Amino acid sequence: MLHVQRIVLDTNVLVSSLLNKQSLPYLLYRAWDEGKYTLVTSPEQLEELERVLCYPKLKKYINDSQATILVTGLWNHAEVVSELPDVEYSNDPTDNRIIATAIAGKSTYLVTGDKRDLLHLVIVEGVKIVTVRQMLTIFGVAE
Repeated sequence: MLHVQRIVLDTNVLVSSLLNKQSLPYLLYRAWDEGKYTLVTSPEQLEELERVLCYPKLKKYINDSQATILVTGLWNHAEVVSELPDVEYSNDPTDNRIIATAIAGKSTYLVTGDKRDLLHLVIVEGVKIVTVRQMLTIFGVAE
């Protein structure tokens, strides 16, 4: 039986996927849409995503309809995990929640663009923390 990777996409990756349909984050999002991996998220991350998508600086690039389609699609089709463990790997509480989501979801990878707070951790409780490019390389989509 084929093992499908369980992956958490950090909120910055999800937002980036909406901003540019030719971007690597969009390619990674499309790979989920095509069934190449199981996307894991949590109510906490989805609430953060809804909040971020309302930022005035993003409103000129992402309309309400696009934001609603993304968030609703994640609620309906991603694996939403609750019962997040308390973790403190970062000084940023939102980063700790995304790490907790990956741990609770028994994810193989957490994909992020956050160099300052997440990527330097490399691996946490069995979850590998990688960039979008690294994840696409693992899938054989980018080099």
